[in-house]
Amino acid sequence: MMLVVPEPPDTVGASSSVLVEHFFRTEAGRLTAHLVRRFGAHRLELCEDAVQSALEKALLIWPRRGTPENPSAWLTTAARNFALDRLRASTRVEVEADEEALSAHASEPPRASLHSEIADDTLRMLLVCCDEELPVQTRLVLALKLVCGFSLREIASRLFLGEEAVQKVISRGRERLKELMTRADDAWDAPSPARIEQRLTSAQHVVYLLFNEGYSSQKVDEPIRRELCEEALRLGQLLVSGTETGQPSSFALLSLLHFLAARLDTRLDAAGHLLLLEEQDRSRWDQAHIREGLRCFSLATSGDTFSRYHGEAAIQLEHCLAPSFAETRWSEIVEFYEILERLAPSPLYTLNRAIALAQLEGPRVALELLETNKPPAWLGGYYLWGATLGELHRQNGEFLRAEHYLEQAIELAPTDAEKELFRRRLEQCRAGSSARSRRH
Repeated sequence: MMLVVPEPPDTVGASSSVLVEHFFRTEAGRLTAHLVRRFGAHRLELCEDAVQSALEKALLIWPRRGTPENPSAWLTTAARNFALDRLRASTRVEVEADEEALSAHASEPPRASLHSEIADDTLRMLLVCCDEELPVQTRLVLALKLVCGFSLREIASRLFLGEEAVQKVISRGRERLKELMTRADDAWDAPSPARIEQRLTSAQHVVYLLFNEGYSSQKVDEPIRRELCEEALRLGQLLVSGTETGQPSSFALLSLLHFLAARLDTRLDAAGHLLLLEEQDRSRWDQAHIREGLRCFSLATSGDTFSRYHGEAAIQLEHCLAPSFAETRWSEIVEFYEILERLAPSPLYTLNRAIALAQLEGPRVALELLETNKPPAWLGGYYLWGATLGELHRQNGEFLRAEHYLEQAIELAPTDAEKELFRRRLEQCRAGSSARSRRH
């Protein structure tokens, strides 16, 4: 069963639809985790059905009666009642056992330690989806779907897969996950420290992807989705707070998220147009996020560990501490990308190194790097690769080649804001301008 935001009836206003979608994005994963914990892993599909039903019910009722005082509690009650009604229809004995377990569990005090129980339902579900017996790709797909509420298109875009392939992974992965969760004594209530550590890398990656979808959304008309960034920060904080998950790499990840979150308010202008790094008002960067990022980075670098998140956080730290775009230490950033390419080889790191290299040595050197490192087949059609080539050719005065790549980027870009950004570059091409754009 695929969770989707239901279409509102004709009588429902756009604002109500947006409100319900907002709660779907922020509550679907929590609700699924809450229900799985209470009704059992073998009833995963029932739990997903219950969440879907609660969202559909909200779309019908909230516009007529008003938004409840506590929308999260309303959705939880609606979803739980749906599940209980389904169980009552099948067997009374089974539901009485469930209701007794629910009552007993409600009286238990919360536990803070991951050694015996994961206190947060969403984090618990995230670690369950990242079971080490699942293929890595399956872990990421299931977590993005069940925990983060991503659509097929969003998952496909973030993992560079086709939507049909994502659907197959979800269908097979859901059955395998149910099997693993049902048979394992510690799959839900008390994962061992060793098993949690085995799942940590995948869990970190999901939090990273969740933040990225908020920071640079794939939604056509919503280039920034702050609630996803906030949820990623919350999960990142839970990771660093855990005995087994509070590793240096988790602190590095959280520092990276804080450095990026510091710039959220300056990424769009008053008209909703995307602003590039050099166009942003640095005086408006959130200093509280930067300070917290620095604190986490200090804790992340207290030992000998160096993960990909250490490298990416160090790059963002350079940006946050630079007095201006022109005064950025581009040589340091290029070096960090070189380290990342050795540590975790990826054409995306090569692409970003080329962008930094263009600032340091000019567009021609950056173009030579990209032209000698063709993207792999799985990256085919990635719009930012073409957009970067277009911008570098434009800066190098090769306007016809630049137009070709920028036109491709406009066609492939997922959001209106990004299309508009590339159109600005295309206009500069057609005007014969190779200067960097500065908007104030």
